[in-house]
Amino acid sequence: MNKFHSAPLTAVKLADKFFAPRQQQSFSVTIPSALDKCYETGRIEAFKLSWKEGAPNRPHIFWDSDVAKVLEGMAYSLALKPDAELEKVYDDLVDLIASSQQPDGYLNSAITTNKQQGNDNRWQVLRTNHELYCAGHLMEAAVAGFEALGKRKLLDVMCRYADYIDSVFGYGEGKRYGIPGHPEIELALVKLYRATGNEKYLRLSKYFIDARGTDPEFFYKEEPQMPYNVPPQYRIGIINTIAEMPLREQTEVYGHAVRALYLLCGMADVAGLTDDETLLEACRRLYRNIVDKRMYITGGVGTSFDFERFTVDYDLPNDTRGYSESCANMALALFCRRMLDITGQREYADTMERVLFNGALSGIDLHGDHFFYPNYLEVNDNFVEYHAGRKTRQPWFNCSCCPTSYSRFLPQLGSFMWSVNDDMVRLEIPAANKLTLPGRMIEVSGNYPFEDKFTVKINSGEKFKLAVRIPGFAQSASFMLNGEKINMPAIDGYAEFDRQWHEGDEIICHLDMPFEFIRSHRKVTMNRGKVAVMRGPVVYCCENTDNPCDVSALFAASGSGFTAVELPGGYPAVKFNGFMEKLDGEELYTNKVPEYVPCRITAIPYALWQNRGETNMSVWLPEML
Repeated sequence: MNKFHSAPLTAVKLADKFFAPRQQQSFSVTIPSALDKCYETGRIEAFKLSWKEGAPNRPHIFWDSDVAKVLEGMAYSLALKPDAELEKVYDDLVDLIASSQQPDGYLNSAITTNKQQGNDNRWQVLRTNHELYCAGHLMEAAVAGFEALGKRKLLDVMCRYADYIDSVFGYGEGKRYGIPGHPEIELALVKLYRATGNEKYLRLSKYFIDARGTDPEFFYKEEPQMPYNVPPQYRIGIINTIAEMPLREQTEVYGHAVRALYLLCGMADVAGLTDDETLLEACRRLYRNIVDKRMYITGGVGTSFDFERFTVDYDLPNDTRGYSESCANMALALFCRRMLDITGQREYADTMERVLFNGALSGIDLHGDHFFYPNYLEVNDNFVEYHAGRKTRQPWFNCSCCPTSYSRFLPQLGSFMWSVNDDMVRLEIPAANKLTLPGRMIEVSGNYPFEDKFTVKINSGEKFKLAVRIPGFAQSASFMLNGEKINMPAIDGYAEFDRQWHEGDEIICHLDMPFEFIRSHRKVTMNRGKVAVMRGPVVYCCENTDNPCDVSALFAASGSGFTAVELPGGYPAVKFNGFMEKLDGEELYTNKVPEYVPCRITAIPYALWQNRGETNMSVWLPEML
């Protein structure tokens, strides 16, 4: 069913000012710092299975996943930037993980350590023990090492583990019903299938998807000490597992945002490989519910700090009641990439691009080693810390899923730029980069999306189809081929060039993408009367750093005279007309009339906020007509 796939990891060399520096920082800072933290906190030591009761750093149920994500990032990093010293660390870490595998194939440092302490709880609490979740991340790391570096050791280890899991779960004789409380293994098994060709892994992934929700009380039954008449807040924890109905019947996305998006990734993978139209239709339906009613303007998802979950339509709080977890935002980009591959439809590229330029990268600083767990759209003097929410980025969290996710996500940024198949190359995101495929060498230059023009240069002489995405936000697009203006009607949102190319052929594309005020649906009540600034896919926000008063006192003026500027340090920014409110006195309530003083307001890309010190920030400003 798949129409396209990403260009190979090493085929894309980023050269832009937005993505390329982040990727380079991941090699030199993000991955090494996450690796250091995994050593420092005992996550790597746990695989030695030597922990004893009373010692520090008791192995935790999700620690294996953190190490796995860093290991996956190391594989990508080594493929893109070979490093003999890092490769030695990688190989030693694989050896250590392999040494912890049990004779029957089982591999989990926390559960195995517990058994050695006399508490054998293997597969006892699938809702919260994260065994299948950790297995999935280790599988992804194994496939990354095999495909990026040609290393088989961890792949063979994880195939043994997957074979063992297949012997435990399923509908066959001697197997038991079971589904993971935290989805992830579904998409990982598909990767394992693609790497090995073993259809058992695809069938097992399909089992976990098909079985989910067929026994809505499963997670209650596996914890018999828990009464069925549980308090509402506990039931939300059960609902978070997204197992109350078969997935093909689900009409709204709900539950824990990361779990929901990882599950959707697995559903899309299985649908694409098995031509399962009903499963694909469920993916489409849930995607539409997300982007139409449950997604922040930044592409962020997960709208409640309470259980890190989706709530109801149009509930999109900007401050600390919201969430927009970094892991969930990255997962949405990965889900969109899959749906784009399967359907070829531009809408998925539009959303993927929105996430990448905003919510996916706002969670990491420009240096590469400080992180947001939630990504708020407003931070003010009334900021209250909930869960891992902080007003400034942090170097680590006890639940470190977000920092370790960046270790594997940033090296893969190039995989979002292009879609390819045997017949066509499609430019999805025209950030500056070089694509090198057999017979198809293409260079993209320019400063998209901070400028409205980019150039596509062909550096090889072959006949093939080249398609350029015309984003849904573009009011119009024009093209010049080798200096001559040409009429290129869009076909399903793409301008298609089908020709015999000659080395040096050049396409210049202009997109009409002015700065604009964007407004919310009236049911997003916290945004009533407010506007946000966008240009193309980029959402802008205001910080105190650049403005004449606290952002809470700023009002945007209609018809605002936008001017693109560059701030010290190379920050792209926009200035526009507004007002600052002045109201004397400290009364909690007053009948005084405020004064509104004209001013120029400065906004920077949301993904770059809080890189110049602690500050208040807001994406949405009240509009003064």
